Amino acid sequence: MNTKSKLALSLGLLVAPLALLAKTPEKAYVESYRGRTDIPVPISVVTPEVESRFAGQQVTLEFVVDATGKPMLISSASPKADAELVAAVTAAVAQWKFSPALVDGLPVARKVVLPVNIVDSLDNAAVVAMKE
Repeated sequence: MNTKSKLALSLGLLVAPLALLAKTPEKAYVESYRGRTDIPVPISVVTPEVESRFAGQQVTLEFVVDATGKPMLISSASPKADAELVAAVTAAVAQWKFSPALVDGLPVARKVVLPVNIVDSLDNAAVVAMKE
């Protein structure tokens, strides 16, 4: 039986204080972007469970969040990443929902580069964050 690991989305923001207050890393991640309009803001994230053998690895995804807040054209920018891992992370991110970026008060499509670090689910210090 394979042990499952959860992933943490590791980016430029350090949201450890938020992670401690939130019920889940996913909730901390979403809350860390509250109030932003210059970038697509995650409002619902899905965290895939992957095998523990992927712990310590990173996958970088590139995608466009369209004007309706849907991630589109998701691709891996990590050519050496395991195909199974990339597929699991891609499938999860495809289910995310965003508030789109706004320009002059109107929703616009915006490219997102999302590095994803895989951590063991027992790692309580796992932090979820995102940057454009």
